[in-house]
Amino acid sequence: MSYDLKDVKMPVLTGRALRAFAAALDNPLTGPALVKKLMRDAGVPRLAELKDLPAPLFLPLAPAPEPGPEPSEKKPRLASRLVAIFRRDPAPAAPPEPPAGPAPFRSAADFAAAYKRGETTPEEVAERFLAAYAELNPRLHAFIAVNPDDVRAQAAASAMRWRRGEPLGPLDGVPVAVKDELDVDGYPTTAGTAFLKEVASEDATAVARLRAAGALIVGKANMHELGANPTGHNPHHGHARNPYDPARDTGGSSSGPAAAVASGLVPLALGADAGGSIRVPAALTGVYGLKPTFGGVSEHGAYPVCWSVAHVGPLGASAADVAMAHRLIAGPDPKDPHTASAPVPEAPDWNREDLAGLKVGVWPEWFDHAEPDVVAVARAALARMEEAGAEVVEFELPGLDDARVAHAVTVLTEMGRSFQRTQPHWRELAPATRINLKIGQSAAGADYVAAQQVRARTVAALDEVLGRVDLIATPTAAIPAPLVPKAAEPDGISDLGTVTQLMRFIFLTNLTGHPSLSLPAGYTAEGLPVGLQLIGRAWGERTLLEAAWVLERTGERRRPQLFADLLG
Repeated sequence: MSYDLKDVKMPVLTGRALRAFAAALDNPLTGPALVKKLMRDAGVPRLAELKDLPAPLFLPLAPAPEPGPEPSEKKPRLASRLVAIFRRDPAPAAPPEPPAGPAPFRSAADFAAAYKRGETTPEEVAERFLAAYAELNPRLHAFIAVNPDDVRAQAAASAMRWRRGEPLGPLDGVPVAVKDELDVDGYPTTAGTAFLKEVASEDATAVARLRAAGALIVGKANMHELGANPTGHNPHHGHARNPYDPARDTGGSSSGPAAAVASGLVPLALGADAGGSIRVPAALTGVYGLKPTFGGVSEHGAYPVCWSVAHVGPLGASAADVAMAHRLIAGPDPKDPHTASAPVPEAPDWNREDLAGLKVGVWPEWFDHAEPDVVAVARAALARMEEAGAEVVEFELPGLDDARVAHAVTVLTEMGRSFQRTQPHWRELAPATRINLKIGQSAAGADYVAAQQVRARTVAALDEVLGRVDLIATPTAAIPAPLVPKAAEPDGISDLGTVTQLMRFIFLTNLTGHPSLSLPAGYTAEGLPVGLQLIGRAWGERTLLEAAWVLERTGERRRPQLFADLLG
């Protein structure tokens, strides 16, 4: 079986050339021919030529997990488990408390411990956040909107609960940022645009569940306009900058959440991932990012970017932060029928000392298809997994490039359909966003159906591999954080070659719905973060997070150039 992913070399378009190309696509005389060429160059027509494809799979919903113990033997429900964990009530079935964050970062557990010991208060943390936000955000563009009065009011309420000894849960008073793709009561949901301004009257389900655990929602984080690319470019709200080097990109489209976590402005953030949009920025900024199993976390209250590849998930400073957030936001939601089979996740075993018995799948040709610095760092992280007792098992996956094309067709077609509502504001969109949407709106129905047939074949092939190994390891992105060209201001940039490198390892699980996690693997010679991606079986987030926790204890974490310590 041959490895078939290729490097893509395309002209980089900025400024006048970018605007002219977007205008040519809009022109009814030149647009159709250009779109046809773009489709052909991307390999879309070959999907219709594939033989012996199965019936299409339009939603990658995994079967419900196997039943657990009888009700009398089951662990307490989520709410009671969290109370027991947080208050240290005697409860033999309760998992251990999440560990403190890896220095120099602060975790949610660090904040809760500081409040419990009386070393600081949520009100003091809120003031430190607002001061750090005023100093750092003009350079990072991590946030689109912050309401200081609301932040202070939430902090005051949290401080009162702590004084009474009645915190709501493990996140009470802990600062949390929310990608501006998700509704937050009292804030507009812009999805990174300049024209979507409707103020939300309620929280998205995932936000509401974090707030119910006491989260201090500090504001709406920046994102690539409409989530249309895996970069931090946004001409309306500022191009998100990487805290490790402000001249470089954060990755995206959850660019603001990643920058906020990496810079210490928050230990935890909510993002959304349809094409690597959580994992790519997590890798490029040196934090953790989890794309859960499809249907595991409610999409209610998320701007409808696309339907069959979209996932809401957390970014955090530590494996424990991501695990805690995932446990809080996951599970069935009557407002999202796709979550009907979703289990409430079990907490990872924070006492696990090694990875003995774990089989890690690696396809060498795929793993090594990245810049040498990235491969070296990712290989070193893989070696640490072996030192911890894991067994590396080589595998191959047929039709990987077909899966790449199928994902592109799926996400662009769904985005093109979803964003038809924005047609009256078409000229207010950035040129690069218009290019992607125009391609999606021009896709044929037959191409979309063929892509879903490829999806069905790919799910079966990946399940077969994951029947032989416990998880799969790859780099998260094939390159470290790229420089933001000066020419990208103010209109953005179209750089298909870089986009392909950022997405080389991550598109697969958006198409198949399997969970995948980006964890900090180390740093390049230039000091730029590199991420290692772990891919698991459906509903297998616990295995991913336990592996990440074992690696976290042996890995190096460096403080970025732009950083705020809200606990002093």
